[in-house]
Amino acid sequence: MPTTVTTDVSNYGAHGYGDKNQTMKALTWQGKNDVKVVETAAPTIIDNGDVIVKVTGSTICGSDLHLYHELQKGDILGHEFCGVIAAVGPAVKRVKVGERVVASFQIACGECFYCKQKLTSVCERTCSDEAACQLYGRRTAGMFGYSHFTGGFAGGQAELVRVPYGDVNLLKLPDDVPDEKGLYLSDVLGTSWNAVVDTGVEEGDTVAIWGGGPIGQMAAEFSFFHGANRVILIDGGDGKWRLDYVKKVVPKLETIDYTNLPKGETVATTLKKMCGGRGPDVALECAAGEYSKGWAHYFERLLGMETDTSELLNEMITSVRAYGRCGVTGVYAAYCNHFNIGSMMQTGIHLCGNGQAPVQKYWDDLLRYIQEGKIHPEDMLSHRFKLEDMETVYDMFNKREGLQKVFIQTKFSPPPAAGTPALTVV
Repeated sequence: MPTTVTTDVSNYGAHGYGDKNQTMKALTWQGKNDVKVVETAAPTIIDNGDVIVKVTGSTICGSDLHLYHELQKGDILGHEFCGVIAAVGPAVKRVKVGERVVASFQIACGECFYCKQKLTSVCERTCSDEAACQLYGRRTAGMFGYSHFTGGFAGGQAELVRVPYGDVNLLKLPDDVPDEKGLYLSDVLGTSWNAVVDTGVEEGDTVAIWGGGPIGQMAAEFSFFHGANRVILIDGGDGKWRLDYVKKVVPKLETIDYTNLPKGETVATTLKKMCGGRGPDVALECAAGEYSKGWAHYFERLLGMETDTSELLNEMITSVRAYGRCGVTGVYAAYCNHFNIGSMMQTGIHLCGNGQAPVQKYWDDLLRYIQEGKIHPEDMLSHRFKLEDMETVYDMFNKREGLQKVFIQTKFSPPPAAGTPALTVV
């Protein structure tokens, strides 16, 4: 199905789509492990359904670190952002100049087969990349600030951003939801919610979660929200500080530090001991496939023999009880080796690819829960920085230096909301 939006506009100036008379600050990719805040051309309306947003808040997602290593020079990063509408195209009807909005991290047309079912993450019309289509067997949606593999759209770690299909991809934020809460409707809240509901967490379940970052943290909170009896969070190495961080927010959480297990013990054996010899009912993978724990996968990835490691997947499959459910939410690019398909088949394990979550499917409910005080996205927020600090912030994230979820402010940002972290000087 042909695209219905102008793609590969990842750097407005380089592609000739930018405003020659207006510049803005934006974080751009310059090379492997090299990002830079630059003055670049501001976006303009290209397609009739476009909206230009003045960014008042953005953040970094763990998946951005994948892109930290490979993009095209000058590409503008960032797929999570909120702001105020500055301009609209002639076809835009639902949103207006001056309104506060948050953008979906994926770009959907709103009209194709999948969008009509609110499965916006596999929109058939917003990504023209044939390599991705051939690899996955079907199209996936375009994404802000990611790569040309996902349409090549400029991202929101900038002062201004173009939002295609603005009527579809922007959610209005009411006055009682500050940016520090509304921003995270762009990705992390919908992604972690989808991990829980798509894998089928039920009342009374014991849930094990691999990865204590923001997605894992909110998946833990949402598991309890859906009636889970116990939640066990697994992390370790240079990320083990997150176990204590999340435990402070969710006191009834149980934790496993996989780097500090008794001799002879594994994550799987530890979980079985904690869960009556059978293991948890549900396992949620909220880390990613690029973190090799063993030397075999380390060298296979180094040599290009696989793009992802199956280690966490195998841990989940062998840890849950027979006929348990495993959900995969962490980013996996393509292929992994040594996958224990025998264990999955022989013991009836249900393996669910939670995918790039269709966040728009959950927007309205999650926004209402925020307003009702039933969910608390600010629990994730550990630091606040200026856009101009982003080079240092990316380096800190890459080194895992104690950042959970950050809020990035621009010159358009209002004062910090009460009860949220003040600006961190770097």
